[in-house]
Amino acid sequence: MTDDDYPSPWDRYNGTYAGLPVAEVPRDEMDGTWPDAGSVAWRLSAHSWDGGRIAESFDRFFEQVDTAKVTAIVIGAWEDCYTDSSAPIVRRLADEAGRLPELRSLFLGAISSEESEISWIQQSDITPLLEAYPKLERLEVRGGSGLRLRPVRHEALKVLRFETGGLPGEAVRAVAASELPALEHLELWLGVPEYGGDSNVSDVEPILRGERLPALRHLGLQDSEIQDELAAAVASAPIVARLETLSLSMGVLTDAGAEALLTGQPLTHLRVLDLHHHYMSDEMMRRVTEALAGVEVDVSENEEPDVDEEDGETWRYVAVDE
Repeated sequence: MTDDDYPSPWDRYNGTYAGLPVAEVPRDEMDGTWPDAGSVAWRLSAHSWDGGRIAESFDRFFEQVDTAKVTAIVIGAWEDCYTDSSAPIVRRLADEAGRLPELRSLFLGAISSEESEISWIQQSDITPLLEAYPKLERLEVRGGSGLRLRPVRHEALKVLRFETGGLPGEAVRAVAASELPALEHLELWLGVPEYGGDSNVSDVEPILRGERLPALRHLGLQDSEIQDELAAAVASAPIVARLETLSLSMGVLTDAGAEALLTGQPLTHLRVLDLHHHYMSDEMMRRVTEALAGVEVDVSENEEPDVDEEDGETWRYVAVDE
């Protein structure tokens, strides 16, 4: 896997996915020729702006596309995705697994903020997707409300990403308890308690030990209010020695967390250390970048805390919550 395998989130919603151009399944008859089934990532959505339903998109997809060749699917907005869960979509995908023998990449909830804020997206138990597709290599989910996962063993999965403003602790613990021998890229946007992000450092400790993740090369523990505590845990974590890239970005990392990283195990073997969106001082940013001169260190988006003028209380915010 290379950096090109992980395009920007916006690309996942629109232009490309899994290295393929995204093709929308239209509601109406399509002018011209449909693209070759295996040459694109197929986007299925409700077309909510004109009253469509995602079930119609699924029906048309299976009627018109040679699904035996499909390798990548992007699930966009379903009708009322902020009130109705993804359960029917998960069930449909699981039931149709026999018609998608080559599916390797799946994004569930590729929904821009213009369609729905991330915390409004109602997810469900996604375990059936991993059970139904033993050859799946890439699973990405956006939205944490209602998200559930049971511990699984999956031999083929290489990329697992959760984009949320609040990732339930139950889901974090399930990831930590899963046997994922091929996983190379794990990315968890942990979020905040107000939006369901109730995990703690103990929930990720099995991940940091790395016993169930022998192939992991990228770890992202991001978008958290406990970023300092996570940094301290990472500083002595066995898995770090075999990582190539590490992200502790998007959260409220302060000088205390950065100090823990600097005084912990060596990080000079890393290719990339991503700390963007943080609350470090200028002096600490300098120390981190100088100590890791051979590493690509991202300390952009240096945030300033909000201070209440009356009582002096300080507020720090993660990059993504609502």
